[in-house]
Amino acid sequence: MSRTCELTAKAVMTGNNVSHANNKTKRRFLPNLVNVTLISEALNQNVRLRISANALRSVEHRGGLDAFLAKADVKELSQRARLLKKQIAKKLAEQAAA
Repeated sequence: MSRTCELTAKAVMTGNNVSHANNKTKRRFLPNLVNVTLISEALNQNVRLRISANALRSVEHRGGLDAFLAKADVKELSQRARLLKKQIAKKLAEQAAA
C-alpha cells in the first residue's frame, strides 16, 4: 500500500537531515495518513478511505464527502475516489431529473 492520500494525492517527500556541523543525510517526510469511514449522503453508504489528516479537515470544511468530491480535480483522486465521484454525480443527476 502506497503512502499516498486517496483524496488529495499528498505523498512522501524527501529532504535532508542537517546537523549542527552541516552534515546532510537523506530523510523522508511521511504524510499523516489515517483510516477513516466517511458517509456519502447521495449514495447512502459508508466509504472507508486512507486519507491525510489535512484532507479530513478539508472534507469537513467543504460539507462532507459528496461536496468535496464534486469540487475535487479528477487528476488528484485515486481510482476508488474517481469511481465514487462518478457514482455520486450519477446519483445526483438521477435525483435532479426525478
